[in-house]
Amino acid sequence: MKLVVRVKLLPTPVQAKALEETLHACNEAATWAAEIAFEQQTMKPLALRRHTYQQIKTRWGLGAQAAQHAIKKTCDAYTTLRAGLRNGNHGKPGSKRYAKAAGKPVAFRKDAAQPYDDRMLSRQHEQRTVSIWTTSGRMKNVTFTGQHEQLAVVAVHRQGESDLLRQGGQWYLLVTCDIPEAVPNEQPAGFLGVDLGIVNIATTSTGKRHSGRHLNRRREADRTLRSKLQTKGTKSAKRRAKKHAGKEARRARDINHKISKHIVAEAQRTGHGIALEDLGGVRDRARLRKPQRTTLHSWSFHQLGQFIAYKAKRAGIPVVHVDPAYTSRECSKCHHIEKANRPSQAVFACRSCGFAEHADRNASRNIGHRGWYLWVRGAESQAPALTLIA
Repeated sequence: MKLVVRVKLLPTPVQAKALEETLHACNEAATWAAEIAFEQQTMKPLALRRHTYQQIKTRWGLGAQAAQHAIKKTCDAYTTLRAGLRNGNHGKPGSKRYAKAAGKPVAFRKDAAQPYDDRMLSRQHEQRTVSIWTTSGRMKNVTFTGQHEQLAVVAVHRQGESDLLRQGGQWYLLVTCDIPEAVPNEQPAGFLGVDLGIVNIATTSTGKRHSGRHLNRRREADRTLRSKLQTKGTKSAKRRAKKHAGKEARRARDINHKISKHIVAEAQRTGHGIALEDLGGVRDRARLRKPQRTTLHSWSFHQLGQFIAYKAKRAGIPVVHVDPAYTSRECSKCHHIEKANRPSQAVFACRSCGFAEHADRNASRNIGHRGWYLWVRGAESQAPALTLIA
């Protein structure tokens, strides 16, 4: 499986200046190539190369490999745009949003990621340095750092290109690694149901609840701080707002990593698979009052599901996605479904059999049951073959 590891670079001021000039030149060249591609309607690498390759090398001083990557990045951007238009990510054909996306060439931010292959980038893992190509020449002894486990993965499993990225004034290498997968567990003992929510970020069918109280409070505090700083509008307020930019997303990402790690470890320890709700399109289906919309749209359930899926795949744990309809209203004992079964957010009380349980745990049990049924229906039969006797 493919895994992207973020490695932080620690360049000196002189090195950072060279990296900045290189990244800006590559993205300016890619933006210019995108304009040519749009005008000529040549969005394939070989055809676009004929129109832009020599000019990119001469005008921006890029080397052969850097010029090739700038052109390929442009073509990949148009491929992604066409796929988004087909899938309706930019609205329906004929709408203003669709016309705006399709009616102009793509453009790249000056600090957008730039691919580097092995000819342009080499690593010295023991010294924790890299040698990297820049428009000012080959630059050696650029220090990098990261968690010990991540750097060990990079040293052993790195494969393919790495992306140079500047984000929030910091420099990173996004390194692609090819991680071997564990032997899949084709006969799980059952399925660990995971109910995702806002009050409790995740609740498992074994009763483990990962509360979202701290995260929700911090989000509210961040939103209040941003509002005050935007209203104030002074230079110091803008400087402070820039410092806090992305802090909420980084905190949520860290929490999602920790929760997914605990869930996968529990499933691996018990020999279970993992059943998740298929929550695609939930933001479009949900009907909420205006004060609740911010909370819903800040909810990173998709990211948490992705983290659980890739960690489970790496551990050989099967993951299934089930229909979430009525999981919160269905009794996990007698499977009676009624709206009145849910008298409050935290309480489930079945009107048919009298079973009472925390609402999120009851829902997670239903998800686990549906995951098991889905797995059994899709699994190959283990019954012995029939022998017909004439």
